[in-house]
Amino acid sequence: DFTVKDASGKDVDLSVYKGKVLLIVNVASQCGLTNSNYTELSQLYPKYKDQGFEILAFPCNQFGGQEPGTNDEIVQFACTRFKAEYPIFDKVDVNGNNVSPLYKFLKSSKGGLFGDSIKWNFSKFLVDKEGRVVDRYAPTTSPLSIEVTNSAP
Repeated sequence: DFTVKDASGKDVDLSVYKGKVLLIVNVASQCGLTNSNYTELSQLYPKYKDQGFEILAFPCNQFGGQEPGTNDEIVQFACTRFKAEYPIFDKVDVNGNNVSPLYKFLKSSKGGLFGDSIKWNFSKFLVDKEGRVVDRYAPTTSPLSIEVTNSAP
């Protein structure tokens, strides 16, 4: 069980998502992968949200300083430009000494090809309804190629 902060700074207990399949993504507004990932995430979400699927977006400024904005700016960017209907949380560190406890758990559950570190923006973790990390996807993996339905037990 993890508690994170939403974009307005309020605590969110992630147990509210128990029983749902989650795609957890570290996002950035000024990355070369921004347009394709945000566009496809916004297409994927309505396709599965009524079947118990959620996308949790965590802004991160650790890769090339590509998420410099405030939380309000990030939410406005994602919701206005890409019509994001899924939750966008407080900015987090996904690597290093101040790594978010959630990301520490995700990385320890599914190490990447090059070890545990997150390599870039838009790394994706698929979590099943029981809270188990079932897959990890590279930043270049198309969100629309992810088999959300297969993650249900």
